[in-house]
Amino acid sequence: MDRLRQRADFLAVANGARANSPAFVLQSLDRRSLGRDDSGPIRIGFTVTKKNGNAPERNRIRRRLRELVKRLDPVSMQPHHDYVLVGRRDALSRDFATMLDDLRIAFSKPARHTARGTHKGPPKGRGQRPDATAPASRKPD
Repeated sequence: MDRLRQRADFLAVANGARANSPAFVLQSLDRRSLGRDDSGPIRIGFTVTKKNGNAPERNRIRRRLRELVKRLDPVSMQPHHDYVLVGRRDALSRDFATMLDDLRIAFSKPARHTARGTHKGPPKGRGQRPDATAPASRKPD
């Protein structure tokens, strides 16, 4: 199992499937869906945003997430996938055994796929109004 370190990899996984938990969000992406013939190892990344606290708190959240992954059986992860664990504030106070169960459930349940960029219909706030289809009439000078 390798680590994700490039920003582009984190952004690619962010457009994949998600599984939510009180302590973290698990994002996953099948690398084969990107058109790559990839037989590389499973890769995992960790991120905690600044809204979750100061640096020591964020580091503690990140350490707890790394330890969760170490204790998890790698067989539960799917091959040819990239995963990102996004830490939440509840990871500081949540029981470690409960978080480990949450992670097992997140890897086992079918993930909810977010369809970003597939919105159908006209974009909001752009284009003409529905009543503005006919050209405006001009008054003669």
